[in-house]
Formats: sequence, structure tokens, C-alpha cells
Amino acid sequence: MSEIPVYQNYINGEFQAESASYIEVTNPADGTVLSKVPNASATEIQQAIDAAKAAQKGWAATPAIERAQYLNRIADKLRQNVDRLASIITQEQGKVLDLATVEVNFTADYLDYMAGWARRIEGDIITSDRPGENIFLFRKPLGVVAGILPWNFPFFLIARKMAPALITGNTIVIKPSEETPNNCFEFTRLLNEVGLPKGVFNVVCGTGQQVGEALTTSNKIDMISFTGSVATGSAIMAAAAPNVTKLNLELGGKAPAIVLEDADLDLAVEAIKASRVINTGQVCNCAERIYVHAAVADTFISKLSEAMKATRFGNPMTQKDLEMGPLINQASLDKVVSMVETAKREGAQVVTGGKVADLDSGFHYEPTVLAGCHSDMEIMKKEIFGPVLPVQVVDSLEEAVELANASEYGLTSSVYTQNLSTAMRAINMLDYGETYINRENFEAMQGFHAGARKSGIGGADGKYGLYEYTRTHVAYIQS
Repeated sequence: MSEIPVYQNYINGEFQAESASYIEVTNPADGTVLSKVPNASATEIQQAIDAAKAAQKGWAATPAIERAQYLNRIADKLRQNVDRLASIITQEQGKVLDLATVEVNFTADYLDYMAGWARRIEGDIITSDRPGENIFLFRKPLGVVAGILPWNFPFFLIARKMAPALITGNTIVIKPSEETPNNCFEFTRLLNEVGLPKGVFNVVCGTGQQVGEALTTSNKIDMISFTGSVATGSAIMAAAAPNVTKLNLELGGKAPAIVLEDADLDLAVEAIKASRVINTGQVCNCAERIYVHAAVADTFISKLSEAMKATRFGNPMTQKDLEMGPLINQASLDKVVSMVETAKREGAQVVTGGKVADLDSGFHYEPTVLAGCHSDMEIMKKEIFGPVLPVQVVDSLEEAVELANASEYGLTSSVYTQNLSTAMRAINMLDYGETYINRENFEAMQGFHAGARKSGIGGADGKYGLYEYTRTHVAYIQS
């Protein structure tokens, strides 16, 4: 058996020498050790920040079209290595191979999309109150960005943070999740081949307590872009407060799916299932709770249960044609078990699933539908992050929206109806960053992925996500 790979931090355009300590990365499907990654020291973290700081002015002075060409070349490298990269993602994260392949291709497309903004970043000329004066608004880079990644879409999130940062003239220090860092180091190997100027892109791996704290408290970091839990996001806000560092936070979600009496039930079942089992329910915009109209509740729950029960799941490295893999770790599995057991004690009925899957290894939970749920239950209020769908019966759109809005989260939502007027009413009433009508919960790169309440601050994607990485500079010029 060959030795497992040992990765090193990437600072100032070079992979570093051997680290003082390492973290083992394991496969959630079978527990095997996949690699060793560095647990960065305080010195390494500071070196990465300093390298990014030193490189930033030169990078910002580089014409945007030249910055875009680097992104295009990185995208080409990714497309040349899709199968290998997808396999690495599947091994360390547990998502099915088809989804990992989509993630790699989508990441390459995202780099190209953001590169396309090189000639379209715009300021404004503003009318003055004074005669002979012109007011110009320029968009300028912030400086150094800290990109702190989650483990659920670890490859795509590199690009979601890096691409808008770099195209607007910022430099970046990336911290991958210690659960899923291998794909980030493989991304970096390919990036290293395109000759990106030293210091523009840096990677330091390690625990949140050590690396995350160092990045979020540094007075040399000009923006922190984080995707993860509300608890960690709140801690980052507190850490960044003394320096008043700009924050871009994508946090949790508790996405409601509203199924009305005129809905196409087969379409609704297909879309809601797809929005739940994708990545084993470990996505912030997954459908997390269902409000179904009483007139169609029995039929809908029956159809949904059949569809969830038929979900093909297992070890994505040894089985083909799967829809779902394992949860990321034992703690995640324990959380799902606890939430379902609590829901059962509170009166929910298990229609299908409801227990740990009977497989030889891995953190697998059966696709689950819970009927008889009500708004006071923990499972209707707290994020599950697993393949469980709790269902509550309602009597009207207004009741469903009121329950949907009564949440500490406000990221995504969905509505199933064949009436356009009803759909527009729902959109106007829902207090969410995104609403999907008659389709699965999956955003477009040209949209704007942002939420309300505890789902975060700022957003990503499209023009508005790009401009998150800029500041304005207004000049008053008197002729």
C-alpha cells in the first residue's frame, strides 16, 4: 500500500517545508486515513498574511484583463483534471461522484464567469450641486481578504471567494476546513502551474481555533469572507470587531418549502427530494422543512415518502449510481439522531427512515420523512443538516408564510403552485434572500446568494457579489 500524501501550506508562491504538526484527514464513508495536512503555526499564518499584504498593491496595479487571464488559465487546468479532482472531493467529503464532478466543472465555469467582469467593473459620474464640479465614484479593492471555507462544498467555495477577490484587485489567504482540505491543496497545485504572482493566493491549513482566530483578529486583513455555522460566524464578528474588519458571512439556513393545494405534486416531490438529499442534506439552502396544504397533505406525504425511501445511498467510492453518501463525521450523525429522536418524543410520526442506516461502515442515516410536525418542535426551528424532512400541515398560503418567516434564518425558500399570481404573492410576503418557484433549491452564479437575519451578512455571486470585494472612493473635482 502506498504512503498517504502529506500536504504543505502554500505561502508567497511556494509550498512550505515540513510543518511542526499535522492533522489526519479521513474518509467519512469508511474511516480510512486519506492524508496528513499541516496545522499551521502562528509564524506560518503571519507569513501568509504578510505575503498577501506585500503583493496586493502590485496586483491591484495589474490591468484587470490580465488578472482575468490568470483566472481563465486556472479554469482550464481544472477542466483538464476533472476526474481526479472529483474523486478527491468524494473521498474526503463523502458526496456522490456525479455531484463532485458537477462541483469541479461549476468551479471552472465560475472562474471564467468572474474573469468576464474584467472589462465591466464600473463606477459612476454623479451630478454636482456646484457649477463646474464633477463627482466621480471609483470602485477600488479592499486589500487582503481572508477566505474561510466550509467542508460541504469545499472546492467551489475556493473560487467563490478567490475569483471575485482577485478580479477586483485584492489578494487572498485561504483557510480550508480541516475536514476537507485535500481538494484545496490539489487546486493550489494546479494554480501554481499558471504562474500567478507570488503572494496573491495563499493557503494555510489548521484548526479554526488557531488559524481562524489569527486571520480574524489580524489588523492586516481587510475583509473576512466566511461560510459556515451561525455560532462560528458570531465568533468571527466578535474577533473582527476591534479592527472593524469588513465581514461577508454566509451562515445557516432553515429553508421552508411551501406546497399549495394547486401544486403539481409529482414535480414538488421530485424537487423537494432533490433539495434534501443533495450532499446528504448538508447544504445551507437545502429544503429543511415543509408546509403542505391540508387539501393535498395525505397524497403529498405518501408520494414524498415513497421517493425518499427509494433513495440510493451508500459508499460513493465503491458503489455507482448513488444519490447520497455519508454524513461528514460522527458528530453530524449524532446530531441528526438526536433531533429525530426529540421530534418523535414531541409527537412526530416517522413515515419512512428515522434511524441510522444498517451499513458496515460510515456515517449513514436513512432518508427520513416525519409527519405530524408542528412549529414548536426543535426540528422545525433548528438546522438539521442531514437527510430528514419534517412536514407540517397548513390551511392557507398566509399561514405557511407566517410560519416560514418565524425563523431565525432567512436564506432560501421555495413555493409550489401553478398559479402565477399566488407565486408572486408568496414572493412578496416571504422574508428570505432567495425564493425558488416550482424547482429545486440551487442558485445561479449570476444571481446573488444572500440571506436575512442569522443567515448572514452580505452575499455572493453575480454583480452584487463581485462588488462585495470593493470599496468606493468618491472624488470631487472642481474645474
